[in-house]
Amino acid sequence: MTHPGPGVMPGLEPPAAPGAAGSQGRDERRPGGEASGKAAGIVPPREGAPVADDFAVGEDAPRGPEGAVTAEIVPGTPAVGAASAGSGVLGGAVLQPQLDEFLAVHEDELIAFRRDLHQHPELGYAEHRTTKQIAERLRAAGLEPVILPRGTGLYCDIGPADGTTVALRADIDALPLEDEKEGVPYRSTVPGVAHACGHDVHTAMVLGAGLFLAQQAEAGLLPGRVRLLFQPAEETPGGALDVMAAGGIAGVDRAFALHCDPRIEVGQLGLRTGAITAACDKVYVKVTGPGGHTARPHLTADLVYALAKIVTELPSALSRRVDPRSSLSLVWGRVSAGSVANAIPDDGIAEGTVRCLDDEAWHRAPEMMRALLQSVAAAYDVEASLEYVRGVPPTVNEATSVQMFRDAAAQVIDEDGVVPTPQSLGGEDFGWYLESIPGALARLGVRTPGSPAEYDLHRGDFDVDERCIAVGVRVLSATALTALWEGGRPGDSRTIEGAALA
Repeated sequence: MTHPGPGVMPGLEPPAAPGAAGSQGRDERRPGGEASGKAAGIVPPREGAPVADDFAVGEDAPRGPEGAVTAEIVPGTPAVGAASAGSGVLGGAVLQPQLDEFLAVHEDELIAFRRDLHQHPELGYAEHRTTKQIAERLRAAGLEPVILPRGTGLYCDIGPADGTTVALRADIDALPLEDEKEGVPYRSTVPGVAHACGHDVHTAMVLGAGLFLAQQAEAGLLPGRVRLLFQPAEETPGGALDVMAAGGIAGVDRAFALHCDPRIEVGQLGLRTGAITAACDKVYVKVTGPGGHTARPHLTADLVYALAKIVTELPSALSRRVDPRSSLSLVWGRVSAGSVANAIPDDGIAEGTVRCLDDEAWHRAPEMMRALLQSVAAAYDVEASLEYVRGVPPTVNEATSVQMFRDAAAQVIDEDGVVPTPQSLGGEDFGWYLESIPGALARLGVRTPGSPAEYDLHRGDFDVDERCIAVGVRVLSATALTALWEGGRPGDSRTIEGAALA
């Protein structure tokens, strides 16, 4: 639901002042009311930050009896009693300085953690070192990660089990590409393998958000449960299905994820309601028939001609069986038949991909394609078989979850930081989660403001402005709190009076 103002419940607006005070009481707004880079999480990293051996809660974090981490409530800012648990609630005026303090302690460590993963990338289902690194840091913070049955990937719960459960997802696998970056100390040390899609950044952001939310849970300020999903094999794909088979989304009410976008500047968040990425499946067509001499095609099935008809007619026929707005497309990537010019072969193959933005059309695609294939093949007296391999469904963002992202971002980054983002026909297996539960995927800006460099995903020279990690931690933390205080489980129209960040 949408509330008055940028996601702040009435009565919890930050107190009026010439500038918004930061965690140290400094004015962190530039002339004209524009939030500073620090307030937006854009803090220059220290050069050559070492990889931390310990990633526990920082020594400078406020602590209560017996060393428990507490949330410092800044004087003059409201702490509202939670309707369900009677605990304090972090509103926008309190959450921002809390995140500032957390990142002042942990930002360099998170950057170092990302660099360590970047130097040691691992392909899908081989992420053993990566999984160990994540698990060690979570255990150091007093959490209990659960390793997935295959031995790579994990999930970890934070906070009380009763009430709403929200999942934050990161993918941890790399790509089979050579790292072509030059002059950076964190270049991949593994030949032919690189984090060229930002999964190392996703992992660092979810880890950071998890550690921050663990502090809030220890202080009794988390009104529900947050489940961290560190998923293997997104690029394979299949890792999302492994998480689900292991019970990773059992009891989860909503799921959220961020994905690096090198077209968007650091400090910005790209949002879109509805399909944001496409389904992507693979198809393998095999055609067989009596071959023979090219001088006597009438005595054969003229298999190459028949295969050519299949390759040209199937895409157009398929696209006309569904609503054009579904963007259902079949594109061939490989066609092969025969070996010499004067002999008609007795078999041939065509391989391609099916992409679609509409969930219903995606579910119907295999049946439609089989029927069309048999129709074309029969006209040319050849036998045709289809192997249809499911990849990922479209990632369809639920409107309420997108609004939660928007409301949360308005509290922790610049007001102009939320921007619309276009649809992509690329695949993303976060869509598997959204087949079962509502949620949203947002695009996080990783491009240095004003940079002339043109990076793209799945390229050997892909890199990010590491200030994006702090922005991601802010957005994910605020979104989790927004969803937990949104008034119960999806479909529940009740709201929690006095809840902040809803």
